[in-house]
Amino acid sequence: MKIKPLSVDDYLNQGCGRCRLGGTPECKVHTWRKELDQLRQLMLDSGLVEEIKWGVPCYCLEGKNIAVVAALKDFCSLSFFQGAGLNDPQGILEKPGPNSQAARLVKITSCSQIKTLRPALVALISQAIELQGSGFQSPKQTSDTMERPKELLDAFSKEPDFQRAFEALTPGRQRGYLLHFSGAKQAKTRADRIEKHRSRIFNGLGLQD
Repeated sequence: MKIKPLSVDDYLNQGCGRCRLGGTPECKVHTWRKELDQLRQLMLDSGLVEEIKWGVPCYCLEGKNIAVVAALKDFCSLSFFQGAGLNDPQGILEKPGPNSQAARLVKITSCSQIKTLRPALVALISQAIELQGSGFQSPKQTSDTMERPKELLDAFSKEPDFQRAFEALTPGRQRGYLLHFSGAKQAKTRADRIEKHRSRIFNGLGLQD
C-alpha cells in the first residue's frame, strides 16, 4: 500500500510511500536503513533543519533546500541541490542524470563507505551551507549547449524547414523538447517523440503549451 511519511522517522520506519511496497518489508528504504541513519546524523550534526519534502528527508537553511537523503534500488544517496558549485577534490559527486544542471549526489552502498568518506562528506555539507548563504546559483544549461539527439539531427537534414521551425522556438521551449527527446533510451522512441511533436514545433508551441 502507498503511504505518505509525515516525518523522517516515518520515512525510516515505514518507507517513502512512492510505490506499492511502501509500508512493507520490501520497501527499498529498509534495505539501506543503517546507511540512511548515518547520513541523517551527519546532516543533523551540521545544524540544518530537517523536513520531509517529496516524501524524502530534506535538509534546509532558512527555508532554502540544501540537500536530501534518499534510498534507491541499488544505493542510497546524499544529494546537494547546488552540488555543481561545490569543490570536490575526491571526485565523489555525480550527476543524477545526463541533463542534470545544478544537482549532484554521492552514491552510498555501505556504512563502511560512509566512515571512509566522512571527512569529505562533512566538507561538502559545510561548503553547501556556505554556498547557500552566499546566494550562489549554478549556471543553467541553455538549449545552445545541449546535445541534440541523432534522430533530431536526421529529421533536420531531411527537412530544413523543420530545423528552422525548431530554432525559431524560444530557448525554453527548445530545451523542453530536447530534454523530452533525449530522455528516451531507445532510438525508435526518440524518433516517435519527435514525429509526435512535429506539428506543434511548426506551430511555434512548446511541450507544455
